[in-house]
Amino acid sequence: MPDSKLNPPQQTLTHFDASGQAHMVDVGDKAVTHRVATASGTIHMQPATLQTIQQGDAKKGDVLGIARIAAIQGAKRTSDLIPLCHPISLTKVAISFNIDAENASVTCTATCDTTGQTGVEMEALTAVSVGLLTIYDMCKAIDRGMTMREIKLLEKQGGKSGHWIAS
Repeated sequence: MPDSKLNPPQQTLTHFDASGQAHMVDVGDKAVTHRVATASGTIHMQPATLQTIQQGDAKKGDVLGIARIAAIQGAKRTSDLIPLCHPISLTKVAISFNIDAENASVTCTATCDTTGQTGVEMEALTAVSVGLLTIYDMCKAIDRGMTMREIKLLEKQGGKSGHWIAS
């Protein structure tokens, strides 16, 4: 697990109360701050599958265009998917795709912003996951062996815990 030189990991799990029961963390007393998180992940595929994506002639349409919209939707719906996640008001969701022809892969990067009392790490991670899953869904007819790897938080800023960068 990446560790950060800017912010050591917390030693307790916040989603459990004193008796060990799962609960939604109370963020009512937290300061409202600008919060940003960036995550990424990569989907690996056959070179011919990547070529199909690049040429834009996949049977279902513009793979990366649709994956971008799906990733944004995933960020917006995170609290519906992750049970103890707070619903938050996103102020920005930016999705980018980097094609690596040499390794027959596409890396999705998501950056989410909010001004609020809790962070946006889960929204960025969900956006990446949904974006990659959408690529898989759109291309599975020609390549069921695609693999998604290294879905991870790259950086987060804001809030009490401050700035964290994956090492």
